Amino acid sequence: MKGAFRSLQVRNYRLFAGGQLVSLTGSWMQRTGQDWLVLRLSHSSGSAAGITMGLQFLPILLFGLHGGLIASRFSKRLLLVWTQSAMACCALALALLTLTGAVTLHEVYLLAFLLGLATALDNPTRQAFVSELVGPEHIANAIGLNSATFNGARLIGPALAGVMIESVGTQWVFVANASSFIAVLACLLAMRESELVMTPRLERAKGQVRAGIAYVRKRRDLVAATALMGVVGMLGLNFQITLALMDKTVFHRGAAGYGLLSSLLAVGSVLGALTSARRDHPTERLLVVLALAFGAFEAIAGLTPNYLSLGILLIPTGFASMALTTAANSTVQLGSEPAMRARVMGLYMLVFAGTTPIGAPLIGWISQSAGARWGLLVGGLASLAAALVLLGLRGLSAHDRSAGAERPVPAPV
Repeated sequence: MKGAFRSLQVRNYRLFAGGQLVSLTGSWMQRTGQDWLVLRLSHSSGSAAGITMGLQFLPILLFGLHGGLIASRFSKRLLLVWTQSAMACCALALALLTLTGAVTLHEVYLLAFLLGLATALDNPTRQAFVSELVGPEHIANAIGLNSATFNGARLIGPALAGVMIESVGTQWVFVANASSFIAVLACLLAMRESELVMTPRLERAKGQVRAGIAYVRKRRDLVAATALMGVVGMLGLNFQITLALMDKTVFHRGAAGYGLLSSLLAVGSVLGALTSARRDHPTERLLVVLALAFGAFEAIAGLTPNYLSLGILLIPTGFASMALTTAANSTVQLGSEPAMRARVMGLYMLVFAGTTPIGAPLIGWISQSAGARWGLLVGGLASLAAALVLLGLRGLSAHDRSAGAERPVPAPV
């Protein structure tokens, strides 16, 4: 097996990818159901949708660095068993509340925050675990396939959720998600630990978080990728809010219509992830090009005149967003030493996902105050601006290197 699917030769990775596909499909169903539930409970409030999303990502901002540190000290496979179990409990609690009719907006907020706590440890652990599954020779390919799995689930989950919400009710979406965690837990427990490419566990010592930050600060490539994705993640990737509001307040389609928009975005994302899986070493130039493309497509999506044109435009938007995310993730992981990788990924996820508590409420407020289209416009224009800044810095850096090479060496006195 060669090309884009070569990591699937590894048994442990096949188990991981299979379990993730089932579980992530359930997670995307829950995201869709949760968005719709919040809009119903809040009478279509963009601010409420933004607060919910912000609370879900707030723990990453607060504890993301420590999540990466914990991942460096303990068995990543066992940590994932615990984090996935905690996520299953959150899904089950929301299912029970909706089944009994006792759910309120504040309970959704609380469960979103608790889910975020588990995610703050799960994200850096899962990202760093990929290298232990496949080893350094397949890591870029495995990252691309992870993104394809994530977005394959994103393709199926929202569409299923939309149909279920309209036919049997939101509560059964949450039941389905709680059940989906059985698959990922079974796959994690079935892995052969002897076949993992283990990285040395970090011994407890003072200053380990600061050491991770200092390591990244010395690396221009890591800083550039992390800063770029910080802006994109904070303002550009709030599609849970913007698409739900576009569907509900602009085109008036309903839950099935929102599910279809999310699935069309995922179609492009899957294609972008599979394309990225063929590339082993993304360059900074590629990051700039993809960020420019993503920003332009998202901004244009905010100007589309009808539902059909928005759906069509979401395909290249999804392609560019996932190709960009995968390239940035590969840049950070491949550029990090194995002993530092989990801590570096903790910092990366803090900047990339941890800024959502700032961006999501802001985009929600903008969408509610100025109209849903402005949520997409602001996200796209911010991503374009970040790409142009990086392009300018890249050009300045290249000029400095060239000037340094041409500058004559002074003669000794």
